Amino acid sequence: MVSESFMLATRIPMARRDFETWLDIPVPGTEVLANPGEMFTGWFWDGTGSDDRWARVEEDTTAREFFAECVEQACAGEPTTVVLLYREGALEAYLFEIGYDERSMHTALLLLAGAGRFGSEPGREHVLFWAETSGALLKPSDDGWLAVLSVGRDGARFTGRADLAETVAGLRPTEDRFYALIERMAEDEERWDSESGDSFHSDAPRDPLFIDPEVLR
Repeated sequence: MVSESFMLATRIPMARRDFETWLDIPVPGTEVLANPGEMFTGWFWDGTGSDDRWARVEEDTTAREFFAECVEQACAGEPTTVVLLYREGALEAYLFEIGYDERSMHTALLLLAGAGRFGSEPGREHVLFWAETSGALLKPSDDGWLAVLSVGRDGARFTGRADLAETVAGLRPTEDRFYALIERMAEDEERWDSESGDSFHSDAPRDPLFIDPEVLR
């Protein structure tokens, strides 16, 4: 994979009170995953084991703490961008990072796996993991997906080939917000005088259009 930009995205229907409860639940261990060693099975990195990657996750954190930290990093111009909202009856997440930071990406995967038990629908939802320079969602039938985590009230497991059409369609509004955030930050960077000696800073990632205010409470 030539891209250096890696993304996670999902939309999990749940009640607002359950979203707020999830924010303060400690990150679960790999026991929340039925098959942690099969993360890449059936996708672009098929044949690549993932057992050893879970040793790098961030322990003793919560979704609130983890995503709030991502927001502050983005405000400072570090290579991470996050959209995390409760919108239209669902948790919506879109996490973008430059480089495959295993600590960050695998911690986020565990947090989103743990969110599945709060789902309000009887079916299962997908957490998508992929790499794309532009940060855009791939086509549902694209061969470039890196991993798909299936989450539900009865647990989470990595799955091989799956029909992603409904998942991708449901994430289009979140993708639009991600691009709106990127545009806002680019505008702030254009206004920043890099020769002033002041560090770059943007308040755009803290806008309620992109991050639920409860995350930053």
